[in-house]
Amino acid sequence: WHHSKSSLLYRGGKVLVVPLEGSHWVNMDILVKALHSKGHSVSVLRASKSWYIKEESSYYNSITVSVTEGFDEEFVIKALSKLFSFLRSETSLLKFINFQFEMFSTMSSAHARVCEMITNMIEDKGLMKKLNESQFDLVLADPAWGAGAILAHYLQIPLVFNVRWTTNGEGHFDIAPSPLSYIPLTGSGFSDKMTFTERVKNILHYSLLKLQNNVFIKPQYQAICDKYFQTKLDFTELQQAADIWLMRVDFVFEFPRPTMPNVVYMGGFQCKPSNPLPQDLEVFVQSAGDHGIIIMSLGTFVGQLPKDVAADLTDEIAAAFAEMPQKVIWRHTGDKPATLGNNTLLVNWLPQNDLLGHPKVKAFVAHGGTNGVQEALYHGVPVVGLPLFFDQYDNLFRLQERGGAKIIPPHILDKTVFLQALQEVLHDPSYRMNMQRLSRLHKDQPMKPLDQALFWIEFVMRHKGAAHLRTESYKMPWYSYHSLDVIGFLAIMAFTAVFFTVFIVRCICCRMCLKRKMKRE
Repeated sequence: WHHSKSSLLYRGGKVLVVPLEGSHWVNMDILVKALHSKGHSVSVLRASKSWYIKEESSYYNSITVSVTEGFDEEFVIKALSKLFSFLRSETSLLKFINFQFEMFSTMSSAHARVCEMITNMIEDKGLMKKLNESQFDLVLADPAWGAGAILAHYLQIPLVFNVRWTTNGEGHFDIAPSPLSYIPLTGSGFSDKMTFTERVKNILHYSLLKLQNNVFIKPQYQAICDKYFQTKLDFTELQQAADIWLMRVDFVFEFPRPTMPNVVYMGGFQCKPSNPLPQDLEVFVQSAGDHGIIIMSLGTFVGQLPKDVAADLTDEIAAAFAEMPQKVIWRHTGDKPATLGNNTLLVNWLPQNDLLGHPKVKAFVAHGGTNGVQEALYHGVPVVGLPLFFDQYDNLFRLQERGGAKIIPPHILDKTVFLQALQEVLHDPSYRMNMQRLSRLHKDQPMKPLDQALFWIEFVMRHKGAAHLRTESYKMPWYSYHSLDVIGFLAIMAFTAVFFTVFIVRCICCRMCLKRKMKRE
């Protein structure tokens, strides 16, 4: 063991990374850099129309797969526009059903692009020969797309997930027991203390997600498994067979729930102490004086709101900022709002972590993406939340439940509502105190989250997997997993025993009655 470990550390491991775009790549990139700094050779699989993943890099080799369509900002903006149209219209059951099917169609389209990439990759015999000859020690993948699990099985090498989402939804639901009575579905907006009505809605929400996966998403990946693998394979089982799940959550932030031995928590692994700001930003920040700074960003995916709603919302936001005594730094790539005040600086990009760690920052206006929420928690900065889609409302809701955030649904946003929320978060000291308490809890760990992640990646490389930590429950049929077959068998046995007991007693009683009758006669 000692020989193999030292040998590996000397030569370094070979890691094949299968990432996702946008903010998912931003945090996967941190793991890639960390693996490179520890002497490992990293190759990153990317689409020819990749949005964020660059072909040239000093710390990884890229493997580009040709595709006809990519996943880009236009795709996200179209989905966001549909969402805003639905939220701002009068809702009815029919409109809700139509909207859900539109969202299902959008997600199906995204996964179809991934499936095209997987198919092109497997059909490219030269590429697959090169990947096989590379003798990778491990595949590190984001399971929100199904490419990583399929590729790892095709190459027959261990699989580690950098995960919050799978193709099926929130990662825990794929790998760990998840009682719906106290574990809220992401997107439900519920806490772990649900009323009866909320529990009913939670189960209906779960059923809707299962429908989406089983009808629109899983069949696309299953078709690839059926076509390219001789042995009959279930795609869901393929994902559940991953050796280690590096989960991007922290129980300071997440509601307590059951978990499994091969789930490793690394929430906030991307967070770090702040660095000095660029000179021009530092001058602007210092000009705020004692009032301090507010920063605003809608995350990696959204530099601006959809054009059909942007003019209204951005003007309302800018007008509210203009009335604040604080200075504002706002990441905004769209047209300049007509109501922009002299106190607001628009930027195409901002050093979010470094700004959140600056002592003059008083509040963070955020969309609620996992990265931004965890960075705010790490630095103890209270949040005004403008959730847009996916898990963003739920992330902000967890902070709000702990007293560190105030949520404004964007479809009710106007200058007055936004201004009131800002004033509340800035002037009620409980928001900052609660966030600073959460920050202390998060940092009080025996091992930094990034070091924890690196240890388990290297553990899998050293031992060529982690099968001893993996449950076999995912191979069981659903009725066996829930012991319905055992319950049915025991029920039949009990019924049979009762039936025969009643039958024997009746026979005895009948015989005794017959004997008495014969005696009387």
